[in-house]
Amino acid sequence: MKDKVLQQIELAASRVYPHVRKTRLDFSPHFSALTGANVYLKLENLQHTGSFKARGAFNKLLSLSAPELEAGCVTASSGNHGAASAYAMSRLGAHGLIFVPEGTSSTKVGGIRRYGGSVEFHGKESGESEICARRYAADNKMTYISPYNDLAVIGGQGTCGMEIAADLPDVDAVFVSVGGGGLIAGVGSYLKHVRNSVKVYGCLPSASPAMARAIEAGKIVECEHRPTLSDGTAGSIEEGAITFPICRDVIDQIELVDEAHIAAAMREFIDGHSMLLEGSAGVALAAMQAMAEEYKGRNVVVVICGANISRDTLKSIL
Repeated sequence: MKDKVLQQIELAASRVYPHVRKTRLDFSPHFSALTGANVYLKLENLQHTGSFKARGAFNKLLSLSAPELEAGCVTASSGNHGAASAYAMSRLGAHGLIFVPEGTSSTKVGGIRRYGGSVEFHGKESGESEICARRYAADNKMTYISPYNDLAVIGGQGTCGMEIAADLPDVDAVFVSVGGGGLIAGVGSYLKHVRNSVKVYGCLPSASPAMARAIEAGKIVECEHRPTLSDGTAGSIEEGAITFPICRDVIDQIELVDEAHIAAAMREFIDGHSMLLEGSAGVALAAMQAMAEEYKGRNVVVVICGANISRDTLKSIL
C-alpha cells in the first residue's frame, strides 16, 4: 500500500499544479515564542476554496476519463471536500451533487453553492451522508468521489507533504488534523518516505475521535460523536476505508484535544497571524502546543488545514 500511495502522490504532483496552489510554509514567530520550538505553519487556509481539499478533488477528477466526467460526479462532505469538488468540477467542465450532513455549517454550504455545486442534506453525521452518496452514484451511474477513501484523493493530499519536505527538509515533527484520514495518510506517507525520523502526530477532537478509536481497537469501530468546533474532522469512518491501515502505519502518536484548547489555539492564531482558520486547524495547533516541551529548539510543522469558519462560530470563540 505504501508504494501505491507514493506513486499516487507523484502522479498528483504531475497534474494538479495548474489548478492548485503551492501554499506557503511560514515560520511563526508567535507560536515559536510561545512554545520554544521552531514552529512552521503550512498555510492550507490559503488554498483554493479555503482548504487542502482542492488537492485531492482535482487529482481524482483529473484521473477520470472524458465519458466519466460527462456522466457526472457525486460526493459527500461536511463542507470543505464538497466545496473543493464543486470548484474542481466547475474548472474541468463536469457536474455533480454533494451530500452533506444536516446541520452542516451555513458557511460551508454556501461555499459549495458558490462554486456551482448542488447540495442535498442527508444524515446526522458524515458517515451517513457517505453511505447515501455512494448509493446515489451507483444508482445513477456516476462517479463517487470519496472525501478520503480513495488512493487518488490521498495522493492529491500528499502533495502538501511533498511541499513541506521541499521547504523544510530537516522537519522533526508534523501535526495534522485527522477525520477520515486522507490528509495525514498522504502527508505522513510522503514525509516518512523522505525523512524516516520525522514524527507524525494525528490530532483529533476528543468529542469525535473516530480514527483514534479505530487505531486503539485495531479495526474501524463505532464511537460517540459530540458537537465540536472541529466540524471538518467530525463523524464516523467508512467501513473498509483504505486510510485506516495507512494511518495505523504512519501515525506515531495520537493527540486528543478538548474544545476549550481548540478555541484557545484558534484565538492565538487569529491574534498572532491576522488570518482566519477553522476548528480542525485549531485541533492541530492545540496538539502541537501540548507537545511543545519535547520540541524546544527543533523544527515542527502544523498544517493549518482550512479557513472556512462561520461568523457565529468565530464570534463564539472570540
